[in-house]
Amino acid sequence: MNHTVMEKLYAKYPELRPTCAAEIEQAFEWLKACYRNGGKVLVCGNGGSAADSEHIVGELMKGFLLRRPVTAAFRESLAAVDGEHGGYIADHLQGALPAISLVSHSALSTAFANDAEPDLVFAQQVYGYGQPGDVLIGISTSGHSANVLHAVRVAKALGLRTIGLTGKSGGGMKSLCDTAICVPYEHTPDIQERHLPIYHALCIRIEREFFAS
Repeated sequence: MNHTVMEKLYAKYPELRPTCAAEIEQAFEWLKACYRNGGKVLVCGNGGSAADSEHIVGELMKGFLLRRPVTAAFRESLAAVDGEHGGYIADHLQGALPAISLVSHSALSTAFANDAEPDLVFAQQVYGYGQPGDVLIGISTSGHSANVLHAVRVAKALGLRTIGLTGKSGGGMKSLCDTAICVPYEHTPDIQERHLPIYHALCIRIEREFFAS
């Protein structure tokens, strides 16, 4: 089934197979290991890549293509807490793959940018949230975004796996990230157009890994 997901991706975007297939597969394996071991995913980027960060978290933290019912044990725990509302909550909660968008925290981000150094705003959050075994996904079409690269540096120092989504050259991200998915385009809209189906494919595969049954 995961094979079908990737075949559909490469049928629509055949240029990705020779340039990105190995890196996409490595990213999937690290995401799978992260969630298998109780970890979480942190995501950051700027502009359109900030929107992609939010998008990725949205697909991971709730049902994407599959139903994700809560476990029977958690349903029982809710019923024990509140017999009146527990069933309603259990019926509508969805299984989550923990993920945090580092672009979302406006009060923290503006305070840190004002009080410290703006280009460390993502790095500060990685330092606060990150644990060994977690994964950081950094998104930069140029591969040179300073705030994203600083976040990657802090993540690596803390023992996180680092995945980059970037363009043809890879910029500084290519050598710094544990794996960098460098789509073979140089124009920002073309790069971002390919980032979306790549992270959709990864989210579909991860969801199936943990919720298909």
